[in-house]
Amino acid sequence: MKPNSGTLVINIMNGGKAEAYEGVYQCTARNERGAAISNNIVIRPSRSPLWTKEKLEPNQVREGDSLVLHCRPPVGLPPPIIFWMDNAFQRLPQSERVSQGLNGDLYFSNVQPEDTREDYICYARFNHTQTIQQKQPISVKVFSTKPVTERQPILLTPTGSTSTKVELRGNVLLLECIAAGLPTPVIRWIKEGGELPVNRTFFENFKKTLKIIDVSEADSGNYKCIARNMLGSVHHVISVTVKAAPYWITAPRNLVLSPGEDGTLICRANGNPKPNISWFANGVPIAIAPEDPSRKVDGDTIIFSHVQERSSAVYQCNASNEYGYLLANAFVNVLAEPPRVLTPANKLYQVIADSPALLDCAYFGSPKPEIEWFKGVKGSILRGNEYVFHDNGTLEIPVAQKDSTGTYTCVARNELGKVQNEVRLEVKDPTMIIKQPEYKVIQRYGQVSFECIIKHDSTLLPTVIWLKDNDELPDDERFLVGKDNLTIVNVTDKDDGTYTCIVNTTLDSVSASAVLTVVAAPPTPAIIYARPNPPFDLELTGQLERSVELSWIPGDENNSPIKNFVIEYEDGLHEPGVWHYQTEVPGTQTTVQLKLSPYVNYSFRVIAVNEIGRSQPSEPSEQYLTKSANPDENPSNVQGIGSEPDNLVITWESLKGFQSNGPGLQYKVSWRQKDVDDEWTSVIVANVSKYIVSGTPTFVPYEIKVQALNDLGYAPEPSEVIGHSGEDLPMVAPGNVQVHVINSTLAKVHWDPVPLKTVRGHLQGYKVYYWKVQSLSRRSRRHVEKKILTFRGNKTFGMLPGLEPYSSYKLNVRVVNGKGEGPASPDKVFKTPEGVPSSPSFLKITNPTLDSLTLEWGSPTHPNGVLTSYILKFQPINNTHELGPLVEIRIPANESSLILKNLNYSTRYKFYFNAQTSVGSGSQITEEAVTIMDEAMASRQIDIATQGWFIGLMCAVALLILILLIVCFIRRNKGGKYPVKEKEDAHADPEIQPMKEDDGTFGEYSDAEDHKPLKKGSRTPSDRTVKKEDSDDSLVDYGEGVNGQFNEDGSFIGQYSGKKEKEPAEGNESSEAPSPVNAMNSFV
Repeated sequence: MKPNSGTLVINIMNGGKAEAYEGVYQCTARNERGAAISNNIVIRPSRSPLWTKEKLEPNQVREGDSLVLHCRPPVGLPPPIIFWMDNAFQRLPQSERVSQGLNGDLYFSNVQPEDTREDYICYARFNHTQTIQQKQPISVKVFSTKPVTERQPILLTPTGSTSTKVELRGNVLLLECIAAGLPTPVIRWIKEGGELPVNRTFFENFKKTLKIIDVSEADSGNYKCIARNMLGSVHHVISVTVKAAPYWITAPRNLVLSPGEDGTLICRANGNPKPNISWFANGVPIAIAPEDPSRKVDGDTIIFSHVQERSSAVYQCNASNEYGYLLANAFVNVLAEPPRVLTPANKLYQVIADSPALLDCAYFGSPKPEIEWFKGVKGSILRGNEYVFHDNGTLEIPVAQKDSTGTYTCVARNELGKVQNEVRLEVKDPTMIIKQPEYKVIQRYGQVSFECIIKHDSTLLPTVIWLKDNDELPDDERFLVGKDNLTIVNVTDKDDGTYTCIVNTTLDSVSASAVLTVVAAPPTPAIIYARPNPPFDLELTGQLERSVELSWIPGDENNSPIKNFVIEYEDGLHEPGVWHYQTEVPGTQTTVQLKLSPYVNYSFRVIAVNEIGRSQPSEPSEQYLTKSANPDENPSNVQGIGSEPDNLVITWESLKGFQSNGPGLQYKVSWRQKDVDDEWTSVIVANVSKYIVSGTPTFVPYEIKVQALNDLGYAPEPSEVIGHSGEDLPMVAPGNVQVHVINSTLAKVHWDPVPLKTVRGHLQGYKVYYWKVQSLSRRSRRHVEKKILTFRGNKTFGMLPGLEPYSSYKLNVRVVNGKGEGPASPDKVFKTPEGVPSSPSFLKITNPTLDSLTLEWGSPTHPNGVLTSYILKFQPINNTHELGPLVEIRIPANESSLILKNLNYSTRYKFYFNAQTSVGSGSQITEEAVTIMDEAMASRQIDIATQGWFIGLMCAVALLILILLIVCFIRRNKGGKYPVKEKEDAHADPEIQPMKEDDGTFGEYSDAEDHKPLKKGSRTPSDRTVKKEDSDDSLVDYGEGVNGQFNEDGSFIGQYSGKKEKEPAEGNESSEAPSPVNAMNSFV
């Protein structure tokens, strides 16, 4: 154990075995006042045992079957990390089909031929000992049987239909489900009777593992994993119980009591199961500890009454259950101590007037002393609302004034004595800026000054800081900071901004800001700026074979300094009249040494440039013809690409005229087959840019070089490039084409790459041709429309999207090179599974009676599978558009009509209708209809309608309406246009049109309703569209109408069938004839 410390050091570096120190350790600290103990500390040596030798038989598995490769690692401490690799120490790829379980085993949902290998190796890594143990390699051989049988899912782990799982509160919950099946099943997780916790739920191992972090008791429940493929599904329910090791609610705290006082120690903890509370005194169970009549144990509480000094002890509370324990020490100190003040005597406090002042009086004593404050030597005790007395002894003066300055005395007393301490308070005048900086507008290059005059307490030393735009002033000698001001000389545009004066003291801080705006100086007499005049008097001196010196005299600058001179040249031998850029020099230079090329007849000219622009070119210099020489360079961009299977086309970019360096420019073209010990074949051609080599093998690499030469000799040896002779169509088709149907609209196709030698060209990729053969639900063939997908590069798989459910397809694969496509692979047939159907093609409701309606419908345009049934739901609608209870009926798939009986008379019903396959329900269509009225009520309405008084009343009403219409017509013709009409014409309201395009009539101002035709009985919305309800499917998706349907004779029935929204009760359509009573109700 370290000296003067409680630390125990165990060192086995110099010998000894770790196993000798294995055990449980606990530290006890003891003095005359009691004993405290630590938590138990468990020491266990790490272990990394070797794998038990076992004889592993090769696994022979039929293609499509499931397989589990067991790892069974040796038990180590801590447990090892498991991973699978091959002999090359490469991790084995994992997917939805092949994955590693939590126990380390490798699971195959279904094996494929590519799973055949002899080096499946399980490794166990023991991190603590930094060792890795290896299991003997496992051999797997997959043999194929045709056809491969598809299988519905079964669970590989866990087994059975239910299992249980216990996890501790705060830990990570891991639940696992791995299933076998072909196609590979997809895993989904749900919690029965609840939702998976948001932000704490994660899915791992391709959704085979459900991970919930920081679990609590609320996460207990039944978790269901569902494994599904196109053939069926299987599920497993895991009942999760969250237990909890003890955790604190109230931990015991140290207690200081004086003799005769009472007190309590509280130890409250929770857990699952409920923890047991046990008490210890000085490390000894309280039941066998020395008796103390002042204490009483009451479960999780110790009650102290009239304690004495001998009652001092260290008490331990232990809360434990089967999952762990908590241990806390609490020192009960029974102490008789006169008061002591811990705040230093005569401590000085300084505050600014009108701010709070806090005067400390830290104290200690037992029993707890009482604190009183006095001001002055003979002052009275402080009381009243102007003071706040804190429990820790501090005196607060919320608003200190100048007269609050003085000496304050703190007195602490208990039954054992009293003590006092004095502190001093000084209240200072606040710092103020009595003349603040003001907004300034200054001309560019002028001088500006901001004032900042302050007033402060004479005992405080202020410091003044200036900021620009809340940052330090620029490090510029133009900024001059004085005692009371900031001066800026030679102001520029960048000085524009906000300037702040900040005054700090040890007790307070104040600031003030002002904005500086910089404007342009007043205009001066205009100066004319122009482009410079062209240079003149050009002279060539020092003529050499590859250089010459050019000099000139600059023209007038025209009030803008010349920045640079541009020198251009003309080649009178090869490109007369065309000027090229040569170089440029600074505006202060009038001589330049120019580099020249051989066999060029040079002329030079100079252009001057200033801020305004470029001058006119100077007059050309005298001509200078350089001597001929060998070419300095060879053609660039040399390529070799065949245009036919038996040739090689060599191309290059020819040299420019002056690059030839002399007369008689030609090219030496050389080639030889790469990787074959052949000599170079060469030919000299005229000044062209292409040469064709015939009789070459198909698509073989060639080494190519092109060298320039003229009458004086050859250019330097050129570099070689690699080209290829012409391509031909690929020879073979991709093999082993396999199709994996992922869902009803998506499939994945695999193929083996073709040998590169058979490509006979640059491999550009693969094309997949696929087409629908027939729909499995209709068994009718249709026009074959082939689709093509291209996959670039040497890919061996691709996705086929946009397939139609429940259909039979064919596909083939072809390799593509620069010449074209190779032969197609044998056609591969695959089928897509069922999907949900589209909505029924129509729903008609006919033959209404008092208590029945007849429903007729058409099968879905796209069944997407085998229809299993139809679902009809309906509910009544009352006069306030409220919906009644919903009734559901399942109808066999072979039915096309239904008579609904036992309905209420004169009642509107809303119907929802959709079709189902084994996958699920399709989108629905809705319709509404009304049963007819009771015959007795109808007869009473007819009787009223035949009464003379009723007929007379209706005639009078009609006459009154006619008179009102005539008066309105006369007033409108006499009144002309209203002013508001002109305004509305200007706004072009689409609802108000002065001229009707359909009939050509011209009118004045009128209400928009005057031009709206009244559609009797129509319930179509005003925007002439039919709104969607419960489904996103549209007839547009299936090539049919949008707003309605048509009868066999072409008449429109969109207002009586198809999808509709809920409609007003007044819009109910009845099969009976309208009566006068109904007409009166409508008018009123």
